[in-house]
Amino acid sequence: MLFKKKKTEVAEYRKVPVHLGIIMDGNGRWAKKRGLPRQAGHVTGAQVFRKITKYCEKCGVSYLTVYAFSTENWRRPQDEVDAIMNLLRQYLKESLADFQQENIRTRFIGDRTPLSQDIQELMAEAEQTTAHKTGMTLNIAINYGGRQEIAYAARRLAEKAAAGEIVPDSIDEQAVEDALFTEGQPPVDLILRPSGEYRLSNFLIWQSAYAEYVFMDDILWPDFSEKDLERAFLEFGRRDRRFGGV
Repeated sequence: MLFKKKKTEVAEYRKVPVHLGIIMDGNGRWAKKRGLPRQAGHVTGAQVFRKITKYCEKCGVSYLTVYAFSTENWRRPQDEVDAIMNLLRQYLKESLADFQQENIRTRFIGDRTPLSQDIQELMAEAEQTTAHKTGMTLNIAINYGGRQEIAYAARRLAEKAAAGEIVPDSIDEQAVEDALFTEGQPPVDLILRPSGEYRLSNFLIWQSAYAEYVFMDDILWPDFSEKDLERAFLEFGRRDRRFGGV
């Protein structure tokens, strides 16, 4: 949970991360508290996601990675999975028009192959139509897992070694980074998770090696607002990031 400071301290401490990761957690619990089906929480959570994404771009965040659907989420009830996939379809169709007015480049990270063909086509279209954007890069993690990503990078490097394109001794940390889904992007500076859970849940394991974490136990994602994001920026600004130095 965040510590509150006086308003006069905001200017002194507030800092916007270059790369922000958000675990959008608590949709199901938000709905349950209100006697609603879990799907209702995902609908509201999707609306919050769009609002916060636009606010991040306006604040100067260069890279935003959101955890939308993990490799483990397939274990949820089928009706909930179907509802999430339908929301993804709706978002993709609407974003092709809505986000055209925003200087946001959209990318998807994770394994797309289990997704339906129409969703894969919409994802590709969203990426292609925003590829020329020069503002914030939005990474949407769909069927994503940090361990899965590292295994994927290892396979890419093994294939290159087997083809004689590289030698094993040349594989260093930079080579691994260049084989990840987030190739060419900077490491994550701040990972934010509402809902009271205090873990990464297999999110951006490699990229978050030196990230700061802000876990909010006083709010669920569907209630998340710009003020809560500012609280996170304020806390991030207080952190002394030494990266192993003095």
